[in-house]
Amino acid sequence: MDLNDIWEDFLNRITLDPAIIFIEKKLMAGIPFVYVNVLPHVSLDESTDAVKKHAVKAMKGKRLTLNLHFVRSEENLYVYRMRFLVPQEKMFCCGNLCFDCIRFKEN
Repeated sequence: MDLNDIWEDFLNRITLDPAIIFIEKKLMAGIPFVYVNVLPHVSLDESTDAVKKHAVKAMKGKRLTLNLHFVRSEENLYVYRMRFLVPQEKMFCCGNLCFDCIRFKEN
């Protein structure tokens, strides 16, 4: 699973949202930030809900979680720290006879 594909899907979906004027992803110190420019009547809650809604649609069918934190705002611009997190557990057998092998896990 390539996270770049997830980001691309998310950005393509959210640009079609009528409340969003412009969205940009910036990487600073290895952490992705999303700059969301919205219409003047759109509140922070509505902007956050739109970002979450489109992120969930981009993650559908994949084992990811969303980490979204509001950072700051300036007039009609909202900045979020946003990450798609991959589970920290093995999802396949590597053949190295690990003690925590996925083969020994009960569903």
